[in-house]
Amino acid sequence: MQYTRESVSGRAIRYVDWLVPGILGMNMMFSCLFGVGYVIVRYRKNGFLKRLNATPLKAFEFIAAQVTSRLMLILCITVAVYIGTDLLVGFYMSGSYLALILVAIFGATSMISLGLLIAARVTSEEFAGGLLNLFSWPMMFLSGVWFSLEGSPAWLQHAAAILPLTQLLEGARAVMLDGAGVLQILPQLLALAGMTILFTAVGALGFKWKSD
Repeated sequence: MQYTRESVSGRAIRYVDWLVPGILGMNMMFSCLFGVGYVIVRYRKNGFLKRLNATPLKAFEFIAAQVTSRLMLILCITVAVYIGTDLLVGFYMSGSYLALILVAIFGATSMISLGLLIAARVTSEEFAGGLLNLFSWPMMFLSGVWFSLEGSPAWLQHAAAILPLTQLLEGARAVMLDGAGVLQILPQLLALAGMTILFTAVGALGFKWKSD
């Protein structure tokens, strides 16, 4: 096999271009987990969920409503952070905004569902904070927010792949840095959709309305 040297042209990807999707994803993660988890625990603690339990409302319907409302709020916040960051550092955006919005929607939905799952039975805000940190810190370090895991052991890469933030960042970077379309990020979207279904189903089955 013979190799030939060729010149490659194109725009250089700066570290900040690679880092921005990680920062945006991390911001979404904290907003989804803590913004949802604490609210559900507070609802249960002050008896609001107990009153809802007296209505025909089912746990799955309540969780679905919470996911939808929080999703709209988090997307608005993320769009504002995205615009502000672009004005400050002018990062690289190669793909379509439609694909990026799809990644954001699927990623935020999965992490909101995870936050609801964590808070499904917790009655103490202190305990909820510990559980949320237990899930958020591994994602912050193993999902590729600050550095790539390409040179890490294979088992660590496989373990990181089951984290929703990992799938979100892989899809977002593929769109923003490589110009990937919807078909190219379909594996990440399917993985995030599967996580959402799993988290929502388990959370609904184990949901606790009362604090006692």
